[in-house]
Amino acid sequence: MIDVVSSETARGRNPFQLAYAGLTLAAGTLSAYRLIKRLKPVAVVGFGGYPTLPPLVAAKFAGLPSIIHEANAVLGRANRFLSSRVRAIATSLPGVLDRDPALAGKTTTVGTPMRPAILAAAAVKYAAPEVNGPLRLLVVGGSQGARIMADIVPGAIERIEPALWGRLILTQQVRDEDMTRVRAVYDKLKINAELAPFFTDLPARLASNHLVVSRSGAGTVAELAAIGRPSILVPLPGSIDQDQFANAGVLAKVDGAIRIPQTEFTSDRLAAEISAFAAEPVRLATMAQAARGAGRLDAAERLADLVVKVAGI
Repeated sequence: MIDVVSSETARGRNPFQLAYAGLTLAAGTLSAYRLIKRLKPVAVVGFGGYPTLPPLVAAKFAGLPSIIHEANAVLGRANRFLSSRVRAIATSLPGVLDRDPALAGKTTTVGTPMRPAILAAAAVKYAAPEVNGPLRLLVVGGSQGARIMADIVPGAIERIEPALWGRLILTQQVRDEDMTRVRAVYDKLKINAELAPFFTDLPARLASNHLVVSRSGAGTVAELAAIGRPSILVPLPGSIDQDQFANAGVLAKVDGAIRIPQTEFTSDRLAAEISAFAAEPVRLATMAQAARGAGRLDAAERLADLVVKVAGI
């Protein structure tokens, strides 16, 4: 059974929009409080974002133990507001609250619960490319990142040594509106390339490639770590919390990824990185192992254990 609680994101500075958001959140909190009284849960768990606010605030009023889970390497605004009001904080990535002693004491790194396809992909052992063998490159951008990949990656492939063109097996997420121009470059270079707006089997593709070029959303970083694949991460700029920059930093810190800010993400830079990896494939294996060390495959169990503990079951 699914119960729907109203919520709204507070955005901008328009007083009417802010008032509307406040009233909606208040109504949602009242609705969530009534729901809690009817269902009588032993604990309430929130996973971030403004939809988390009404049920977690209602849980506080009801005297129920509550937990928030933060997927990013920095607390989002809603979770930051709730952090002092909950019994425990679960994080996907390590080090999120290391600099905040007041919150670090109730923080546990559990990871991100993974879907079965990711767990299956994680069972595939990483095999570095041979020095003169095929180099499998996967480029994904998500809904907010595919355009920059279409702008930069084809130019990077043009700039690598022609001898590497024949070794490259490229899989790239490309928006429909960019497909013609991207395909034209790869056809001209005779690159073995598979292009599509969306891949339904992305976990398996992550596992089967030697190097991933991607944005650094929380889910992507968690999956790269869980599967253990080396990556070049380009954080989405403009976020208030700079969450993607922080997410990429977690893997970059352990040498499991290279983090390139979008202002530095040029075709020349990417070509240099790809060429360096092709010349030194053992480095890819080392990065894969480092990324895997930062991953969690038992996140669902860890989170469940934390909930049971907090609920006093």
